[in-house]
Amino acid sequence: MDERDAHLQRDFVGYGKTPPHPHWPGNARLALNIVLNYEEGSEMSFDDGDAETESGLTEGGSGGFDGRDLAAESMFEYGSRVGIWRIMRLLEQRRMPATVFATALALERNPAVAQAIRDADFDVCSHGRRWIRAQRLTAEQEAAEIRAAYDSITRSIGKPPIGWYCRYAPTVNTRRLLVEHGGFVYDADAYNDELPYWTQVQGRAHLVIPYSLANNDGKFSRGAMATANDFFEYLRDSFDMLYEEGAVAPKMMSVGLHLRLAGHPGRAVGFARFLDYVAAKPDVWVCRRADIAEHWRSQHPPTFAK
Repeated sequence: MDERDAHLQRDFVGYGKTPPHPHWPGNARLALNIVLNYEEGSEMSFDDGDAETESGLTEGGSGGFDGRDLAAESMFEYGSRVGIWRIMRLLEQRRMPATVFATALALERNPAVAQAIRDADFDVCSHGRRWIRAQRLTAEQEAAEIRAAYDSITRSIGKPPIGWYCRYAPTVNTRRLLVEHGGFVYDADAYNDELPYWTQVQGRAHLVIPYSLANNDGKFSRGAMATANDFFEYLRDSFDMLYEEGAVAPKMMSVGLHLRLAGHPGRAVGFARFLDYVAAKPDVWVCRRADIAEHWRSQHPPTFAK
């Protein structure tokens, strides 16, 4: 493997038995990052010239026929019309920050949401120009999508996104293209750890802040969860173990939400229960992903070439 692609080599060891102490602000036992995946309006659709209607992470029962799927379209619209406002209200009431994994086109099509993100001072991690699978793109096309997403989000939010997250999985080119672009501090295209870590891309240090599909409402659409209490209990149990371990070895926890899923009242109540549970615990740093990146860069700089 070319040395420039060394970051693609699999690492089964990581930090091992004794991970570094992150020294979170306030000596917190856990850094908790809430992620709102804002994708509605950027998915595959006939309106945008695609040959199919996207039905990913919807209520199910859609599809199974050729042509435009109006039901799936409507389910996506719920997220941007209703779900986003419910979830943001729950966070605002508890004065808790969040990170938005936002697709550029979705923000363009709902300026009120972009304004609400600015007003709440949530940070934005670019989730691409559209909610598509990067694996269908050539390297040149992917680079163009990265540039377009960066520029569009900068216009919509008033400042550039410092992070990047693909739809589910990056390509073998993604991390290199992000480094070549030069505007991104980190990517979240990994699920392999509970702490940030540095990797080396083309001789440069690049920060990875892993994400989670375990603490994620996507399980509702796959039948793994049915009730708000299912969601609350899973998040609570994950939190409790990390909180207990945090007395000696603090970690980070990501919670991922999709507005067309968690934004429904029967699910949002489970998220609200979790926020209240967290609020009752001392020594928890509820933070934005940008805050984690800044902390890690200042407290745990890379030990190899920058």
